[in-house]
Amino acid sequence: MRPYLNHATTRPSSSATPPYLPCYHHSHFLSPKTSFIPLFHSTKYPTLQNPKSPSYPLQDPTNFPAFVSLVKASMASSASSGRAATETKPFSVLFVCLGNICRSPAAEGVFRDIVKKKGLDSKFNIDSAGTINYHEGNLADPRMRAASKRRDIEITSISRPIRPSDFRDFDLIIAMDKRNREDILEAFNRWKSRDKLPADAYKKVRLMCSYCKKHDETEVPDPYYGGAQGFEKVLDLLEDACESLLDNILAENSNIHGS
Repeated sequence: MRPYLNHATTRPSSSATPPYLPCYHHSHFLSPKTSFIPLFHSTKYPTLQNPKSPSYPLQDPTNFPAFVSLVKASMASSASSGRAATETKPFSVLFVCLGNICRSPAAEGVFRDIVKKKGLDSKFNIDSAGTINYHEGNLADPRMRAASKRRDIEITSISRPIRPSDFRDFDLIIAMDKRNREDILEAFNRWKSRDKLPADAYKKVRLMCSYCKKHDETEVPDPYYGGAQGFEKVLDLLEDACESLLDNILAENSNIHGS
């Protein structure tokens, strides 16, 4: 039970020595005979020096091997972390067509499949977009998905329009035809000043068929208004172009290696 203190209780005088100090285990900490020795030798503030204590010269930390080893290890770790961040940054590729429901989703799916089979999926960021927003939020055309499925290629992308940040975020922007390329470049010219885009970002824009090796077509035709054969033709062109595209990227980026 806590003792009750009333006004009649006798209080010790201020000169009395307390029997103990709760914040210290040993009374010698407060002994008036204990000399104060500063942790650092001070010449700027002589009042901090004890005239009875010996002089402690400042030590050069580099004279201690353990300290030097610790500094070197820390520097090496920082450099290694910097290199790792650079090496692990994915190479980003954006495929673009008109509505982002046929050709560019198929290109995204084909390129993902090729990259994954080579064990490089962690090294790439792959996406697709359209030059218009008419189909925004929709899955790819079911005919395109079915044709791809027959080749064991999954198309899971959701339609979206191209946006200003794409010119900063992606290393390559691949257009399916010449009209797509013109629309992409027109969008860049509209946005570059307002959104402070890199002045040379237009150089990222390429034509898909410029990577073809087995086909002579210069553009990937839009299969939307055609029959099933048109979707098969698109996939033939994309498989050819995407194989060559990956080879080209790997040749120009020696830091990309398989896992």
